Formats: sequence, C-alpha cells, structure tokens
Amino acid sequence: MDEKKMYELVDLFLGAWNKQDVDLVADTYTEDVFYRDPNTRGPIQGRDDFKRYLAKLFDAWDMTWSLREAFIFEGGGGCAALWHASIKKAGGEKTAEIDGMDLVLVSGDRISRNEVYFDRAALLPLMEDAG
Repeated sequence: MDEKKMYELVDLFLGAWNKQDVDLVADTYTEDVFYRDPNTRGPIQGRDDFKRYLAKLFDAWDMTWSLREAFIFEGGGGCAALWHASIKKAGGEKTAEIDGMDLVLVSGDRISRNEVYFDRAALLPLMEDAG
C-alpha cells in the first residue's frame, strides 16, 4: 500500500473508532483480524470476536482519537501510528488524556493486525471514580 492510501486507511479507521460504530470499525479490518490492546488479556482473532469486544468496549467508554504521526513501513505493509486519545467512562464527566501507539499491518486495503500500546495506569483515575 502506498503512503497516500495508508494515510487514507488510518483516517478511515480512526474516524470509525471515533464514531464508536461496531460495524463501521470492523469493516476496516480483515475477516481474520488479529487485535490486541492492554485491556484484552491476550489477542482477539477473527472479526466476530472482535465485534463482540468492540460492543462491550463502546458500551463502557466514550473515546476520541486523533493521529499525531504515522511512520509507514518500507514496502507499504503497515505503519506505526502515534495517537492521542480523550477517554472517559460512558456517561461520566472525568476525562483521561492518553498518548499511545498502534502497530498496524495491512492485507489488501484492510487492517489484518492491530496491536495497541499505551500506559493503562492513565485510566486509573476513571476507574476510581467508578467505585
């Protein structure tokens, strides 16, 4: 994938995440997606399991993501995307500001592997408010 298409894919997938629409997000990934973030306790494999995870995630959290910088891998197989997120518990008022990084590998025009890295400790103040 060339640089222009990679940035278009990153914009598309971050936009879908910002809408918190399960199907819209899942449509940016391959059927056999491999997904992991600090909250998954291991990898999620396959679009159906990924969609179940997204439904629970979006019910629990309000999140807004913005791209800070992307580093496209030579050969166009993916990128490292640095992002900033504003996150709060669904219906909550207190917001955590978090910076992190996604490892994104692509197959065709979709994401086949997405590993998310951030310091989960930044969510602690939100968890304390929840009791």
